[in-house]
Amino acid sequence: MEKGVNIPSPFSTDIGEEIVLKRISGDGVSIYPGTRISGSKTLISRGTKLGYEAPATIVDCQTGPDVELRGGFFKSSVFLRKAAVASGAQVREGCILEEEANASHTVGLKQTILFPFVTLGSLVNFCDCFMAGGTSRKNHSEVGSSYIHFNYTPNQDKATPSLIGDVPRGVMLNQPPIFLGGQGGLVGPRRIGYGSVIAAGVICRKDYPHGNKLITESDVSTHDKNFRAGFYGSIKHRVYNNICYIANLLALRQWYAHVRQPFFQQEHMGGELYAGAVDKLEIALEERLKRFADLSYRMETSIELSTDAVKKSAQKALLKQKKELSENWPRLEETLTAGKEATVDLKNRDSFIKLVHKTIKHEGDYIKVIQGLDRDASIKGTTWLQSIVDHVIHAALIPLPSCNS
Repeated sequence: MEKGVNIPSPFSTDIGEEIVLKRISGDGVSIYPGTRISGSKTLISRGTKLGYEAPATIVDCQTGPDVELRGGFFKSSVFLRKAAVASGAQVREGCILEEEANASHTVGLKQTILFPFVTLGSLVNFCDCFMAGGTSRKNHSEVGSSYIHFNYTPNQDKATPSLIGDVPRGVMLNQPPIFLGGQGGLVGPRRIGYGSVIAAGVICRKDYPHGNKLITESDVSTHDKNFRAGFYGSIKHRVYNNICYIANLLALRQWYAHVRQPFFQQEHMGGELYAGAVDKLEIALEERLKRFADLSYRMETSIELSTDAVKKSAQKALLKQKKELSENWPRLEETLTAGKEATVDLKNRDSFIKLVHKTIKHEGDYIKVIQGLDRDASIKGTTWLQSIVDHVIHAALIPLPSCNS
């Protein structure tokens, strides 16, 4: 309060003793009744409003300027400028909501990355996924109310991350929006391309990576099938989509390191906010590797069940996929964590970074700078990031030839 923070009812507000006061801005910050703030990593930037609609609990989160967390539970996540989440939220570890991303009431997120302008309706469960697309608050990717990203399988694994959009094109903030209709769902792991529309009420079980599709019917089998706990059929698409998701995260980490970082430095406490965002990317990568490893460990049981669970004609191909993943996981993990993405396509990277840094001197707003790049510059940046994605996927599939899509 001495710094200028607006706390209308201080006796109904709980501030943990571990909070570092220099990480709390006094410029336009409001902490409303019923708010609890804890965690030494917590960072609250200017203009942030906490608990305006309902009590809010904030644990080790970082908020950029003019963020509104209006009620609910928020832990180990980062919210960039003008991101907003309505009351009843449960935002758990590893989430990044970039500029002006927003969610209506009663939304559950964990390990979720939303690029600028992405909008979630009410009563949405949207864990373990990435979403991009759109160019403004009027032209944005949207998830309709009562939507679910199904991220847990009957075999009790979570190797199910979905890419809704992608990093190489999404960062340029010039792609058509994606629409996921309300009262529907996406069964992870999936890849959905820009310009796609999944109609209301549809449960999507297929990949549409090329985008510009109107998806109006659920892909549901019309007959019952036998189910055996622990048995996996083809794992080809699951393995490929997990690798693709991790490759995009690695590209995004390079984007933050080389492109986004200077924008953060222009803000008060921007360095701390940048560190929070990078930390969440590391959390996301660790989670995906953990879940991928868990899937590989399950292959031994699935192999044991294979002999009497599938026809002999299909056994050979399925067994090959599973044995490759089971036996080569250490090699695959080493490939995904080796850091080779930092050395990919340095010519396009350095050329693109030079263009961006030159523009920052005249215009410091991240969205305006990126959207103000000409077509050739945007292509150069996308080419660099896509080269990273392609390089990671290619290297990861070398020990898994039967899973090459």
